[in-house]
Amino acid sequence: MKTNTMPGRALRKNRILGLTSENWWLLALTLPGLIYFFIWHYLPMFGLVIAFKDYTYDAGIFGSEWVGFDNFKFFFTSNDAWRITRNTVAYAAVFIVLTAVLGALVAILLNEVKSRAATKAYQTIMILPDFLSWVIVGFITYIFLNPAEGVLNQVLAMFGVEGIDWYINPNYWPYILTFVNMWKTIGMTSIMYYAALLGADQQLYEAATIDGANGLQKCWHISVPALVPLMTTLSILAVGRIFRGDFGLFYQIPRDVGALYPTTDVIDTYVYRGLRQGDMGITSAVGFFQSFVGVILVVVTNMIVKKIDPDNALF
Repeated sequence: MKTNTMPGRALRKNRILGLTSENWWLLALTLPGLIYFFIWHYLPMFGLVIAFKDYTYDAGIFGSEWVGFDNFKFFFTSNDAWRITRNTVAYAAVFIVLTAVLGALVAILLNEVKSRAATKAYQTIMILPDFLSWVIVGFITYIFLNPAEGVLNQVLAMFGVEGIDWYINPNYWPYILTFVNMWKTIGMTSIMYYAALLGADQQLYEAATIDGANGLQKCWHISVPALVPLMTTLSILAVGRIFRGDFGLFYQIPRDVGALYPTTDVIDTYVYRGLRQGDMGITSAVGFFQSFVGVILVVVTNMIVKKIDPDNALF
């Protein structure tokens, strides 16, 4: 057994050393990123111990009383646990589906535009919202939804319809938040899908045209399969973040109005309010729960994809 395994180990070792010696300058380029992740993502991980302690500022992390899983128990038995978990997962699921479908659709439409100048103009217009902060988007949204002088209420008044106080009725906000999120993020997603389409074999389109295929048939049999690998990868990564809501979206757009919490409160906004009130133990427990479930979801989703189509798996 030793005679058979040692050459294989030596070969693997030589390959690793050869890769390192030949491409050391490429590996050196990764150092800033590695240092960043080590300092800001790995060193702070010792703070997870707060989730198992009754943290107080005067005692510090190591001096605070150890309470085990009491913080987790308090969260999961509270009235807020079901609401914020339901909202977080539901919004994330809707966003994943709509982002994939609408992003692919916009990318396919861009691919059909033959004018280079028009394509660049459309791309620029679509990605501009992505560069706006959620604070700015929140003010833009308030211009439309202001109960007294909002654009939407003024339009309703023109048709003789009574204005709506958008900030006291939570039933409207699933649609408002979904629309705002799509408006802000769909442009950049479609650009990534458009780049994938540019890498597709153009001879396939030419052959399909010669065979008499129409635009819809070429789209379904050539464009969509070309987008599937990227869509799968992005969806797997998005599933890993399904327990993490976009804090800016859910805090800045509804303006942290308590009456809207039934449909706008997510785990991240709940944690933020807990941090402001000094509930470090509970908020750390919730954050640990988010991260743990996220890792499990990524692994499980990747396993499912690997069973269906190994070529499209993330790892």
